This record gives sequence, C-alpha cells and structure tokens, in this order.
Amino acid sequence: MKKLFAEFFGTYWLVFGGCGSALFAAGIPELGIGFAGVSLAFGLTVLTMAYAVGHISGGHFNPAVSFGLWAGGRFEAKELVSYIIAQCLGAIAAAATLYFIMNGQESFTGLDASKAGAFASNGYDAFSPMGYSMTSAFVTEFVLTLFFLLVILGATDKFANGKFAGIAIGLALTLIHLISIPITNTSVNPARSTSQALFVGGEPLSQLWLFWLAPILGAIVAGLIYKNLLQETDE
Repeated sequence: MKKLFAEFFGTYWLVFGGCGSALFAAGIPELGIGFAGVSLAFGLTVLTMAYAVGHISGGHFNPAVSFGLWAGGRFEAKELVSYIIAQCLGAIAAAATLYFIMNGQESFTGLDASKAGAFASNGYDAFSPMGYSMTSAFVTEFVLTLFFLLVILGATDKFANGKFAGIAIGLALTLIHLISIPITNTSVNPARSTSQALFVGGEPLSQLWLFWLAPILGAIVAGLIYKNLLQETDE
C-alpha cells in the first residue's frame, strides 16, 4: 500500500503542478510563464517527487512508464494494474482540485469543450494547440515517450550514477514539453491525459484513446530496445 500511496501522491503532484501552471500561470499578460514555464513545471514535479517518494515505489507516476519498465524487465506484471489505478486516481484527484480552485475565480463560467487545450487537455486536429493532425500527434507521443523511457531506463541502470537519475528524468520531461506542447499539449502520460479529459468531456474525451495507445506503445518499444540492445551485463 505504501507503494500505491507513493504513486497516488506523485501523480497528483505531477498533474497539479504541471497542469496547474498551464491553467493559472501561463497566460497572465506580461507576467505569464508561457510554454517554457509550463515545460519546466512538469519537469520539476517529476524531479521533486522522484527524490521524495521514488525510493518507495520506483517513482513511475505514469502508466506508460510502468509498462515500459515492465517491458524492460524492471517491473513485475502483477503490479501493473494496481499501479495504474493509483496513478489515475491521483491524477483525477488533482484535476478535481484544480477545477475547484478555478471555480473560485469570478469570471469562471465553466469549461469550454470546443476549445483546444481546454483545462490543459490533450488533442489533435482542431484540438491540437497548433492544429496538428492525428498522425502527427501519434508519432510525437510515440517517439517522445520512447525516448523518455530510454532516459529513465538508462539513468536508473545499476551501472549508472543513480543519485542524479531524478535530475536527468525531470529535465527529459521538460525537454519533451518544450517540443510537443504546440503539437498535442503534451501527454506522454495516460493518467495525466485522462484526468483532464474527464472534466472537459466532448471531443477531448473521445480523442483520449490516442494518449493511451501511443505513449504505452512507445514505452514498451523503449523497454524492449533497452533490454535487448543497450542493457549492460555483468559480463
């Protein structure tokens, strides 16, 4: 249970910090943090929680990461379902908190499901921030999750300097957001996508399948690549 609570709180912090920065701080005229600030916020959430609770649960905070570590031989299949449930519950709880806070603003009139990026949701075609196609979105999410898992697997390898793993992983997530916020509003994390889409509904919810399928496939491929092509052995 300690592992599951760690995954719950870690994923909560990721969604609250990352999506919260996008909702509350990105668009303030002249003072807003913009895309770069949101990218950094997502990276910082993972970096901080990796050191806070990573030693308890492994610091996945993301169903795709759990799948990738399983494919790479670092995580047992029997724990996949419980980890993913804890991650999704943490993400949804964070989204609920963000929605509650938004309701406290005088000008808030509800979420607009017809707008790209509503409530920091992910999307493609008309729901991509810059109008990128479904194919572009799929390739982006697949490739970026693949490389995210390669960083995670490499940084946490028994032959690597594990003390700096959290920094490498956090900076990798920052870079991923710098690349892909204009394309999909950046997922690489099905739990993060699910929490926001559930509150927005409409087309963002119907597009959610892509933000489960592409990251998980990318993560599994990364796990297999690292295990079979890159993994160091004692020999």
